[in-house]
Amino acid sequence: MIPREILKKVKQIEIRTRGLVNDLFGGEYHSVFKGRGMTFSEVREYQPGDDIRLIDWNVTARTGSPFIKVFEEERELTVYLLVDVSASGLYSSSHSLKKDINAEIAAVLGFSAIKNNDKVGLILFSDDVEKYIVPKKGKSHVLRVVRELLYFKPKNRNTSLKNALDFLLKVAKRKSVVFILSDFMDEGYWSSLRVANRKHDIIGLRIHDGVESEFPDVGLMKISDSETGDSIWVDSSSEYDRLIYTKIAHEETDVLHKRARKIGFDLVSIQTNEDYVEPLMSFFKVREKRY
Repeated sequence: MIPREILKKVKQIEIRTRGLVNDLFGGEYHSVFKGRGMTFSEVREYQPGDDIRLIDWNVTARTGSPFIKVFEEERELTVYLLVDVSASGLYSSSHSLKKDINAEIAAVLGFSAIKNNDKVGLILFSDDVEKYIVPKKGKSHVLRVVRELLYFKPKNRNTSLKNALDFLLKVAKRKSVVFILSDFMDEGYWSSLRVANRKHDIIGLRIHDGVESEFPDVGLMKISDSETGDSIWVDSSSEYDRLIYTKIAHEETDVLHKRARKIGFDLVSIQTNEDYVEPLMSFFKVREKRY
């Protein structure tokens, strides 16, 4: 049974995100993700002016009269939320954990999707796929997704984006919109991401903490890797050490974004101590201009 405090938190997220979806994201989401595929509908007799490239030669040969294929636009989309539940999601230097930001953004995207009459599916992953919820429509389904994000207790601590993407390729047979919510602190996933990005419309939402790129001056501090358990002591009062740390962090971020651009993978960075609305809205506007 789900604890009352989790249900209360789900309700709070629903109330907080409902206004965003109605006032902001609903329209922007619909403009960007409105279904662009074409699916076969039927055949009919050829009429003067029809595109000869649409002639169905099998039916034409069988009947002795020219017939063409008729296609209709696919308006319904399937949206997958791939959410990182590894131990690094429990880190925060502010009041919000990465895990909580993931849940709230996923709620915004989920409610935007059902407002657009799309299906929403959920894949929770650590270094393995820990939970899969088949895509469905409806408010109650999205609320279930949010409950899982808040209540689910992962078995493993590490991260494997590769395993999550490989699983996606197995279960998502049709082209889908895929949001990956993770800090992307992982390696060895680019080959799988390149393949998945060719088949699906994939957007990465990199949820990271400001301290992970800007070291604060707080004196001697212990830094622990939440996934491996390894830890070191660092003297953050050293300006030189802080500059080196910041330089390395920024270089790693630049490399990540450059690799993403190279394969046509949309990647949006969102800090836990900042409002996620502005970067998401900016992304939607850029995407709308592109299509």
